[in-house]
Parts: sequence; structure tokens; C-alpha cells
Amino acid sequence: MMQRTFFQRDPVTCARELVGCILEWKGCSGVIVETEAYSATNDEACHTWSRPSAREFVFRNDAGAAYVYLNYGMYWMLNVLIKGGAEDGFVLFKALEPRRGIDRMRERRLAARRTATGGIRDAALCSGPGKLAQALAVTGEDHGRDFCGTRGIAIRPGAGGVDVVSVYASEFRRQPNCRGALCSLKIRTFQCR
Repeated sequence: MMQRTFFQRDPVTCARELVGCILEWKGCSGVIVETEAYSATNDEACHTWSRPSAREFVFRNDAGAAYVYLNYGMYWMLNVLIKGGAEDGFVLFKALEPRRGIDRMRERRLAARRTATGGIRDAALCSGPGKLAQALAVTGEDHGRDFCGTRGIAIRPGAGGVDVVSVYASEFRRQPNCRGALCSLKIRTFQCR
């Protein structure tokens, strides 16, 4: 299991190094293949920019806490709090390559679709942050859970056999009318096969 010190660095470093690690969540697991980093300061795309509750979450929780929120009233999003390094922030888990509990993941995704007309390929089970949360049964009750101490929830170093061919990073400005050096930083990293 990753120690708390892993999450006590900056969000970009953590986002990069989480790619290829194993995310374990309530009996299921998968290889993390895509992440996004958000800075808690000066990043308009981060919840801390506009939500006092997000700023309070950073203040009162330890690095490694799960930050879970409902996106557009439809999809839960699973993040991890990064705190104690050069800057605080979050890393969003965008996609997993399922490894364990695949049948359970598939059942959860089909139940969430409500109009299930067929199966879901393994590669599509966790191919986006909303799908990932559905497959792992992430809900608002998971907000604040500790990746460094909650039973059944962990991030582990990659178990070999994970070939990270390329890591891609991008910076972009979301707000065209924003003034300042950096309006939004979003680092996307993913595993290529």
C-alpha cells in the first residue's frame, strides 16, 4: 500500500507516478491508466476555486483522503487529496484497466445504464471517470475515506507486467478571458500499449 508520504508531494508528480499503480476498491482492482492533476491554488478548474467546502476538505483532511463529488448531478468522481508538498491539490482517477472483480464491475455498470442491451467489454468498464466510479460502486458515502488506512481501499505500486510506453502531459488555459500566468493546469497521463 502506498504510504501517506507518497501523497505529500505536488499533484503533477503524483498524477504521473500513479499511472501504472493498482487501485483497489471494495473487492475490485485495476491498473490506473489515466489521471488528471488539479492545483488547489490558482486553478479555476479545481473545486477549491469556487467551493468553500473543497477548501475546507483540503484544510481538515490528511494527504491520501478520497475526495468524491457528484459531477453534473449524474456521475460520482473519485479523486485523491495531495497535500504537504510544493502545492496542494487533487488527482482525479480517469481510467482503469480492470484486473480483479471484473464480473462485479460489469454488473454495476449494467445496473447503472438501466437500458442494458448487451455486455460491456472489459476495456470499456472503467474507460472514463464516471464509468470508473460506477464500476467500483463509488458514492458520496466514500467521501473522506483514507487510501492509507481504510480496509478494502488502497493504491499499490504496479505489480510488474505493466508496460508504460508513454506518459503524456499537457497544460492548457480553460478561461480565455483569465488574466495571469496560469489559469488552469490539467495534466493527463495515460498508459499506452
